[in-house]
Amino acid sequence: MPTQHRFDQIRAQAKRLAEVDLQSMLQADPARAGDFALRAGPVYASFARQGYDRAALDALFDQLEAVDGTRRLHALFEGEMVNPTEARPALHTALRGGLSNATVAREAHAQAEAARLRMRELIAALAAGDVTDIVSVGIGGSDLGPRLAVDALSGPVPGRFRVHFLSNVDGAAAQRTLAGLDPKRTAVLLISKSFGTQETLLNGAILRQWLGDDSRLYAITTNAARAASAFAIPAERILPMWDWVGGRYSLWSAVGLPIALAIGPDAFDELLAGAAEMDAHVLGAAPRENLAAWHALTAVWNVSARGLATQAVMPYDERLKLLSNYLQQLVMESLGKSVHLDGTPVDVQTVPVWWGGVGTDSQHSFFQALHQGTQIVPVDFIGVAQGDDPYTENHHALLSNLFGQAEALANGQANDDPHRAYAGGRPSTMILLDSLTPRSLGSLLALYEHSVYLQAVLWDINPFDQFGVELGKQVANRLLPAVKGESEAGDPVTRALLAEARR
Repeated sequence: MPTQHRFDQIRAQAKRLAEVDLQSMLQADPARAGDFALRAGPVYASFARQGYDRAALDALFDQLEAVDGTRRLHALFEGEMVNPTEARPALHTALRGGLSNATVAREAHAQAEAARLRMRELIAALAAGDVTDIVSVGIGGSDLGPRLAVDALSGPVPGRFRVHFLSNVDGAAAQRTLAGLDPKRTAVLLISKSFGTQETLLNGAILRQWLGDDSRLYAITTNAARAASAFAIPAERILPMWDWVGGRYSLWSAVGLPIALAIGPDAFDELLAGAAEMDAHVLGAAPRENLAAWHALTAVWNVSARGLATQAVMPYDERLKLLSNYLQQLVMESLGKSVHLDGTPVDVQTVPVWWGGVGTDSQHSFFQALHQGTQIVPVDFIGVAQGDDPYTENHHALLSNLFGQAEALANGQANDDPHRAYAGGRPSTMILLDSLTPRSLGSLLALYEHSVYLQAVLWDINPFDQFGVELGKQVANRLLPAVKGESEAGDPVTRALLAEARR
């Protein structure tokens, strides 16, 4: 059945509710605040301020049942070929837990455990030496997840190693990263699934020359042969990646070595345990009690039924300031597709544009548009209930702003002066972590992973390939000789731009 017809029921519900304001729904259903909220381990989420009522929610869960969402979740965990365009499973859940008895999943879990043992050995060896700083070189999924986790979970005082990240091919980034570092006390990790990523290879060459000693050069890759030939890295300093894990799902693997170096291997194991806890919830909970199902259905409701084109994520914790960057890749690279699994065109809106920033800073920049702009932007607010810094009054102010912004967006405020009126009716989801720990962060990130997968199931698209990133890189490679002045290439606009750049 074409997607547009499969979504007729929830679109009819959205049309019915188009003139029903959110405040009325909240007032008409006193039990809504409790009934539209769920907890899974250290994560609590309230969907009470989303623009659906119970009848619309029933239609959404009917849609999930129609696409056999529960079975499709089991297919993911059991290592079935959920990535048909590349003929692969997607076994990131096996990196952090052994929930499936399927042979392929058990084998993947065993490989992941062996890699973690090697990570511990490598960390111990580095800790026994003179290395104080680590430079992690990677881009995309080889950078965003580890960078987020290190920033979120590192304490106010650095641990045994200070971890730095280099992703951008811009030489200024390398220059700034290396400033103040001692090559004799620095180790370098080159993280690339294929070991053919242009940015990583160019930055790796800079770091290799800067080190002056290949003995502190390490790699995490599926292509050990290329790492050995291009950078002379021996097998004992190469950790594995696998084709059955996409880059944006890989922080749970040896790609997470920078995390383990920054916060310690025991804390890294806690991060994985938190993700495994969410995995167990998502796999075992009935749809109506399933946090990932609620989150996915809410996302589909807002974009495919209501036509809302963007989604904001607003963490109210400075340590989570990189979360929006991480989720941009996880969600938009996974769901930025315009054809179904069978190659036919998608005929509904799928992924919105994800963006965001950290509260309270963002309140003083773009929140004006959220409150009074013409576009309605759903928001995922993310807060931490218990702060662990000594500044209690600051934490109280942070939480009051978190809760106050969500309430103001939902309820608005009338005023005879139209310039001072707030329409309200702006939907949001509130996600609260008990505290910010490796366990709670692991659970939060796994929640988003499973939500993305279920959205893909609902839209009948593949969330595990990313062919859309390739064309621009291919064109860039063709243009490189022209940029160097060695040839002429490009369309008329590009040739004009090249002429301008050479002036």
